[in-house]
Amino acid sequence: MKRNRLGLLTLAVVSALIAAPLANAAEVTEAQHLGTIERSEAKRATALLDSAVSYLQKNGPEKSFAAFNDHKGPFIDGPYYVFAVGTDGFMHADGAAPALAGKNQAQLRDAAGKPFIQDLLELAQKSPTGTVEYRWLNRTTNHLENKVSLYRKVGDTILGVGYYTPRATVEDAQNLLAKAVAYLKKWGGKTAFEAFNDPQGSFTHDDQYVFVIGIDDGEYRATGASPQLTGMNVRGLRDAAGKPLIEEMINLAKEKGSGTVDYVWRNPATNAVEAKHSLIQREGDVLLGVGYYTK
Repeated sequence: MKRNRLGLLTLAVVSALIAAPLANAAEVTEAQHLGTIERSEAKRATALLDSAVSYLQKNGPEKSFAAFNDHKGPFIDGPYYVFAVGTDGFMHADGAAPALAGKNQAQLRDAAGKPFIQDLLELAQKSPTGTVEYRWLNRTTNHLENKVSLYRKVGDTILGVGYYTPRATVEDAQNLLAKAVAYLKKWGGKTAFEAFNDPQGSFTHDDQYVFVIGIDDGEYRATGASPQLTGMNVRGLRDAAGKPLIEEMINLAKEKGSGTVDYVWRNPATNAVEAKHSLIQREGDVLLGVGYYTK
């Protein structure tokens, strides 16, 4: 009886962690829904945008656009920079790519073919502040990444500052899983599980982490996103859509040794419940998993 009560408590705790982003959705702002990583990025972007708006209001367009385009100026900070586009689509400034400035960029498309400048112009007609999402080159990492740009309309100019949102790929998940399996084989369970549970370690970063589940007992040996759940029996856990994901993982590990399980789960980087695809692999009496999220 005591064990059953503990099992129910375990599932309640885990379910609460999953459902937290959905609770009181009408009462909290979008910023409060962001995960720790994205919230930090958004805060830095907002601060730079505030500074750019103030500068434009005090110094006027000509001086401001020159400052925003200055690679050595105060409006470029690593991956954060200011861009300024007119309500007609004319690009007045782009701190990361000044070559885009001086031309009408209303038809500019992102890496996925999305006409994001046109989207921005339409959004700004409806609201003087907001966000636009697209795929763009992060010149700090030299990788194409998902980007969210905060914008603010000042007169007939739209100022924007964006931040990149971490989103691992299936290849990233495969690589991290292979790394975790190799580490477990080399160092054994105790050392490996401690490493997988370390939020500052090499097995947890952005929206990726390693989790380990006992095949016979259904207990977490490690879960990088929520180390406090280690030791809890989660065999009966269901996702936000009611899918018995752990049971499916265990059965897959027993029958095939490896594979992929799809479900919905909280993304620790965005704090949103999203579609997740976890690659799992059996090693002895445990299964290791690493997932990636898709919108």
